[in-house]
Amino acid sequence: MPFTRKIVRVSKVTKTFQLGKVEVQALKGVDLEIAAGNYISIMGPSGSGKSTLFNMIGGLDKPTSGKVFIDEVDIAQLDAYELAWLRCRKIGYIFQTFNIIQVMTALENVTLPMIFAGMSNDAAVEKGIQLLKLVGLGDRFQHKPFELSGGQQQRVAVARALANDPAIILADEPTGNLDLTTGAEIITLLKRLSQERQVTVISATHDIKMLNVSDQVVWIRDGRIEKIEDREELSISVGQVDIKG
Repeated sequence: MPFTRKIVRVSKVTKTFQLGKVEVQALKGVDLEIAAGNYISIMGPSGSGKSTLFNMIGGLDKPTSGKVFIDEVDIAQLDAYELAWLRCRKIGYIFQTFNIIQVMTALENVTLPMIFAGMSNDAAVEKGIQLLKLVGLGDRFQHKPFELSGGQQQRVAVARALANDPAIILADEPTGNLDLTTGAEIITLLKRLSQERQVTVISATHDIKMLNVSDQVVWIRDGRIEKIEDREELSISVGQVDIKG
């Protein structure tokens, strides 16, 4: 693989949730290293722990035990301000439900993270227009979400995720609310951005189409990593994939 710097390290991570009187172990001692610049898919059945692992990497939740390092920073040791700084500048987020602000235009949605990061309004607008052009929405920057299709809204979300030049893009089921063709377009777009900008893309997904663009697939089951397959090891053919139980 061309990139060897480890942008993410997960070490012996467990996560336990309390559901009423029942303790649920969502993660049971996960170890994972992700090289910078790679496109990683975290795959597994519902309830496997993939969303929990995803939230740990994104600093959206803290482990019960173990450590998560982003660029060799132990994020559990950060206070709320430091964690917010890291999430704003190091990580871009893309969600299944787009999570763009309905009363704002596409451009306003994309510039918001830059304004939070302290960029001047003029510079943010200029960069926001460039990013919307990059994702194929150069003629739609004044449109509000209700004037855009689902695929276009997700392109706005991709542009917003790139706003502060993050090292990592975290995509949580980014094609979950899209039709097959539009989903494939978003996957192709993420792969292109990963290659052109050397951004690490980490996606939690059920979408088998992700396998076509992944450098590595992390299969998770019952709170543990079942196997990690590199691109050349994946058994891919049109319309089907070898998923061993």
